Amino acid sequence: MPANTASSLESRSFDEPDEKRRPDKTEVDVVSVSGYTLGRFRFQPGWSWAECIKPVAKTDSCQSNHVGICTGGSIIVEHNDGGRITIKAGDSYSIPPGHNAWVEGDEPFEGYEFLSAAEYAKEA
Repeated sequence: MPANTASSLESRSFDEPDEKRRPDKTEVDVVSVSGYTLGRFRFQPGWSWAECIKPVAKTDSCQSNHVGICTGGSIIVEHNDGGRITIKAGDSYSIPPGHNAWVEGDEPFEGYEFLSAAEYAKEA
């Protein structure tokens, strides 16, 4: 696996993102640092990919690759092959394309992603 490298000393705040995406019950804040795109994802209670992102993505299931860390709340991810995981605060995760997801409980999900942020929740 090739090593990733940083090309400059840089700091960016998600409170002043390069881009904001706001589908229903969804907040995606995107920043770029040293050629990498990172995202802060916030999903409100009652959020599900099928109800909130599917109308934007226009696919039957989420086709994004996700690599990130959950910093708040929890989310259930169910892959098209039937596999299911629960991701909660403090968990790192990877999710391949072909899945649905939904927030579990009454607390918003918050996660930071390193792989899918450039395209997630963008109009198709």
